[in-house]
Amino acid sequence: MKIHPHKKNIKAILFAALIGLTILFTASTIQKNSVAHAANSTIKWANFDVPTSAMQDALKADINTHTSANPVHFVDSLAYLAAKYSGNWKQYKNADLSAFTQKRKNGESIENLTQNLKGYIYYNQVYTAALGNAVGEYATGAGNQYTENYGLKLSCPIAAGYGYSHYDDFGNSRSFGFARRHLGNDIMGTVGTPVCAVEGGYIEELGWNKYGGWRIGIRSFDKKRYYYYAHLRKGHPFQTGLVKNEAVGSGEVIGYLGMTGYSDKEDINGMQKPHLHFGMQLIFDDAPRESNNELWIDVYHIVDFLAQNRSQVSKNGKDYHSVKDLLDMRYLLYYD
Repeated sequence: MKIHPHKKNIKAILFAALIGLTILFTASTIQKNSVAHAANSTIKWANFDVPTSAMQDALKADINTHTSANPVHFVDSLAYLAAKYSGNWKQYKNADLSAFTQKRKNGESIENLTQNLKGYIYYNQVYTAALGNAVGEYATGAGNQYTENYGLKLSCPIAAGYGYSHYDDFGNSRSFGFARRHLGNDIMGTVGTPVCAVEGGYIEELGWNKYGGWRIGIRSFDKKRYYYYAHLRKGHPFQTGLVKNEAVGSGEVIGYLGMTGYSDKEDINGMQKPHLHFGMQLIFDDAPRESNNELWIDVYHIVDFLAQNRSQVSKNGKDYHSVKDLLDMRYLLYYD
């Protein structure tokens, strides 16, 4: 695994804070997940259609209350609302979230607020798998100068300063090789656009696939998510020096948008238009990731949600690098 010297330098600075946060997080997690763990831990089917506005509102509620006696956690809010609406997010109103937030701030427990909501356990499990590590403590900076923050820890897959467009194409038909559904979101852009890791984790896949062309697969540190970035640039698809099993951080440049794939031969532009195929698979047990029960979710609204957190990059030689690191303090020890 590649060592990042600047990340090692700040470990001594942040280690004490990390230990304190770990203790607080462990206690919070035990209380928060007491209801969710009552259900079967293996989910057979997962749906994600939370609107961007709801995620944004829940993020604000979390940030505004995270230091209070009764913090309103991001995932708790979304799971409560989904259960309240029986999964019909077209009913979403900010007033419902505000009412829930006020009840939690007043000390009402999650158990009491959700005891008559039959779908809460399911939505809590699914949203925890998808976004359970989206909000929390992190540090940003470079060299030995880092600032601790609280908020959104995930990054947009497209670097700042580069235009892109997308539409909700999850589930559309694909026919190359065999008939199948599209299990991701195609983000249209320009060849060479820097592609950034959405979340920190380990590189599990790196190389050629006749369907996805040059592609990268990254497993999150908590092992609940597998991110798939495909159709990367011909000739120079990956960030120089990237290798399997290496740890990468949120916002770190991992490759470059292209149009490779749909070819048995390597390094062929088989796609009609340059784009990034971005997908997220949820993992609920220790079974092999490539099994008969692969649960891919629609990331269209997640991509829109992450647009607020785009990594600034600069060019050095033939590669681009993030100007600042974003270090997840919950997983700081994983970076080396």
